[in-house]
Amino acid sequence: MGIELQNHQSHHEEASPAEEPMSRWLINTPEPPSMWQELIGYIRTNVLAKKKHKRNKTKNSSSNLVYSCLKSAFPILSWGRQYKLNLFKKDLMAGLTLASLCIPQSIGYANLAGLDPEYGLYTSVVPPLIYSTMGTSRELAIGPVAVVSLLLSSMVRDLQDPVTDPIAYRKIVFTVTFFAGAFQAIFGLFRLGFLVDFLSHAALVGFMAGAAIVIGLQQLKGLFGLTHFTNKTDVVSVLSSVFHSLHHPWQPLNFVIGSSFLIFILLARFIGKRNNKLFWIPAMAPLISVVLATLIVYLSNAESRGVKIVKHIKPGFNQLSVNQLQFKSPHLGQIAKIGLISAIIALTEAIAVGRSFATIKGYRLDGNKEMMAMGFMNIAGSLSSCYVATGSFSRTAVNFSAGCETVVSNIVMAITVMISLEVLTRFLYFTPTAILASIILSALPGLIDVSGALHIWKLDKLDFLVLIAAFFGVLFASVEIGLLLAVGISFARIMLSSIRPSIEALGRLSKTDIFGDINQYPMANKTAGLLTLRISSPLLCFANANFIRDRILNSVQEIEGEENEQEVLKENGLQVVILDMSCVMGVDTSGVVALEELHQELASNDIRLVIASPRWRVLHKLKRAKLDEKIKIENIYMTVGEAVDIYVRARSTSHELC
Repeated sequence: MGIELQNHQSHHEEASPAEEPMSRWLINTPEPPSMWQELIGYIRTNVLAKKKHKRNKTKNSSSNLVYSCLKSAFPILSWGRQYKLNLFKKDLMAGLTLASLCIPQSIGYANLAGLDPEYGLYTSVVPPLIYSTMGTSRELAIGPVAVVSLLLSSMVRDLQDPVTDPIAYRKIVFTVTFFAGAFQAIFGLFRLGFLVDFLSHAALVGFMAGAAIVIGLQQLKGLFGLTHFTNKTDVVSVLSSVFHSLHHPWQPLNFVIGSSFLIFILLARFIGKRNNKLFWIPAMAPLISVVLATLIVYLSNAESRGVKIVKHIKPGFNQLSVNQLQFKSPHLGQIAKIGLISAIIALTEAIAVGRSFATIKGYRLDGNKEMMAMGFMNIAGSLSSCYVATGSFSRTAVNFSAGCETVVSNIVMAITVMISLEVLTRFLYFTPTAILASIILSALPGLIDVSGALHIWKLDKLDFLVLIAAFFGVLFASVEIGLLLAVGISFARIMLSSIRPSIEALGRLSKTDIFGDINQYPMANKTAGLLTLRISSPLLCFANANFIRDRILNSVQEIEGEENEQEVLKENGLQVVILDMSCVMGVDTSGVVALEELHQELASNDIRLVIASPRWRVLHKLKRAKLDEKIKIENIYMTVGEAVDIYVRARSTSHELC
């Protein structure tokens, strides 16, 4: 009977015409395009075709062609022609509301970044103006943010202490900003946005939460008016510094002012959440707090009673900082590294915020154009006394609630900040540092996503491990360590799933041609004498080929062991192993060798290896390696169902002959 079953392996020659097409189509497929052919095809489709389309559309008009290129680089040229007065009214109100929140926050974030207050205001002028011409998000509010400010403060401080030499520190920050912008522009130009995705959602949630707590602890210096304070960012060093500083003389009046206005801002935010129509109350609360606190300090002469104040804020517009960029610095490599990390963090936050609000408004955000816009605005910012800017979630939410329609709200905000730089800087001389600390503290709850963390815990425990690693890494080590831990665990997870893929035993669902994992579908039927396995890996390569081969052989040995225990006759035992390779997108030399060894091992035990659903490139590799000749063409099928049906028919025929 075994000889008769072997004769049925040549079913391609003996089968009727109605039975052969599926396998014949598979075997006779042409060669897939090579890497170079794909590259040429991509260029023809995405570059030459677009140029040809533009050429036909513009009728060889060079001026129109230039204008089309400009419209692609500067989206404001497209929507600006349809801009109307009724839209400007909404953008004007949104921009003014945005400025009222931006001014106090920018001063506070500059302090967090280790810079003088005016540099936070500068960062709210040039970058928003550049983004307004190049960005595709209508709601994204551009400016300094807490997380990036902390990142710069913690990492640049290792290169230069801002207290001992603030000018040198500032120059390094500007250079970091230039590199951050350059990396962002390169990501957009070469469509390398996937690099940003290496910082997963779970890592970002953990990083943001850890950074929020670190930022909050850093603000205790301003809230208590402490003089002796650590430069480190880990929670142990900060709490130890606070504990030791409280033993030195300090003025409780700083804490009274800061905590009072912190309660006021949080109360205003609570009112705004209860009633969406009152969105302007939490938006105006920080500016009102600054004005009232400054007046109180000025009128009561609280400075003489130990209240620490901002003091001098340099009036005037942004000054050029081209000559301050440190391209010949001995720390250039470390500066570039900080720039890269800042670029990724800033892009991740901005694109996440922009996409969420774009989804609400029902339009699509162009990721590559966003990266280009972010890059050029930060490059321009580095040349005009700004540090790394990005999209702020809290200010974007205010901008959205205020009814903004376009990025003109950013332009209005920038102009308002420019006027403030010229007019209000003298008034801000008496602003207490405690109020700036309270403004930053009030913005931190929005960075801690407790519900998101709980959702990740319920959904995926390994993702939660990434979150915890980022959170505790930032909290107890440093911002850099937290990021490295999160990205490292994410990479380890990807590598583990690639090196140790699952091998699923398949069974047929009753009355269907669907084969599913027998663990997932216990009702699936297995065919006697047949073992069907699916390789759940996109690659059969050097990293996993031996593991997959061994797993398949182990499955065969388990089946044979069960058959020996049950004393199953050899002719009724395992005769065919079907490999479902529908998930395998590519195979390398190691994968081909592993398949050849698997075929030889099975053949030595009188078991036939059948390959089902091989992908185009996989089949092409097997042909080039002449493995199809060793396994035999009649053992390669288009679907698992076809392979099983042929085997069942052959087995039934052999039984009849017996």
